Amino acid sequence: MGNKNKTISFRVNEDAFETLQEIAEERDISLSAVFRDYVDMLVAHDGQVAVMPEHEISEEDTDQEEWPPKVKVPKSFVREHERLELEADHLRDQLDEYKQYVTKLREEVDDDPGEDVIHLEDLDGSETEEDDEDTPYVG
Repeated sequence: MGNKNKTISFRVNEDAFETLQEIAEERDISLSAVFRDYVDMLVAHDGQVAVMPEHEISEEDTDQEEWPPKVKVPKSFVREHERLELEADHLRDQLDEYKQYVTKLREEVDDDPGEDVIHLEDLDGSETEEDDEDTPYVG
């Protein structure tokens, strides 16, 4: 059917509301966006989100790697990838050459129609069936 947005409403005390408004103003976003961000984070982590002030977070709690993530790749993989890229470039060049050659041949046929082309129907119509059977083929 599609992904429809749903509205959730709940009550908070005045202190919590004011704190949420301050967070929204700090981040220069709407109060709704604060809740959407929190809900998205909660869903993404299967409800395993602990909200706490940044100054209380220790380095042990943050198990974040640097961004963007880095992956070590063996040199053989990199070399194979480069080889395949070069081969793909070579094949593209060959394909372009073949396309140009085919275009050239088509232009030659279109410019000079009929002189070098012999249609098989014309050959079949020039002899009778009796001549075909009686005359041996010498190749």
